[in-house]
Amino acid sequence: MNKLLTIALVLLAFGCKTPEARRPVSATSGSFIDASVERNKKLNAKEKALIENLMKQEEQDYIASESGFWYYYNNKIENDSLITPAFGDIVNYNYNVKGINGNTIYSTEEIKTRTYAMDKEELFTGLREGLKLMKSGETATFLFPSQKAYGYYGDENKIGSNVPLICEVTINSITQNQTP
Repeated sequence: MNKLLTIALVLLAFGCKTPEARRPVSATSGSFIDASVERNKKLNAKEKALIENLMKQEEQDYIASESGFWYYYNNKIENDSLITPAFGDIVNYNYNVKGINGNTIYSTEEIKTRTYAMDKEELFTGLREGLKLMKSGETATFLFPSQKAYGYYGDENKIGSNVPLICEVTINSITQNQTP
């Protein structure tokens, strides 16, 4: 019986090894991510320099937005009783799209009048954020770096990869969302 107990203890001691952790087949160093970050920093610096150069050439008082684009009002309405659009409000607007060189990519006639449910539909980031700054009847010109416009993919039509844009936007009307 003693011999049997000894054998059981030996088997128990050596048979209950904890499994060894598997080692990864390959380890990544993060060099792709690091290279991508550097590439984006250089692209952003280049676009910012282009936009700043354009702003120096024009005689406008550009406003730097908190969101990373610049704009000025072609027509500003100083009426405090007018509202800017909020979530769910319906915005009726017109706009055009130009390259940073001033060449028209999409004219107002091509795009036609648009209606947008604020923050409930797809719209490129810069334009969505720009509409929030405007009141009904105002016209503003926006300078969007590519990351605020169509970014890496472009619009898969006339706007290529990483293209900064100029958009002139007019808000025709804002209809407040009536749902609580």
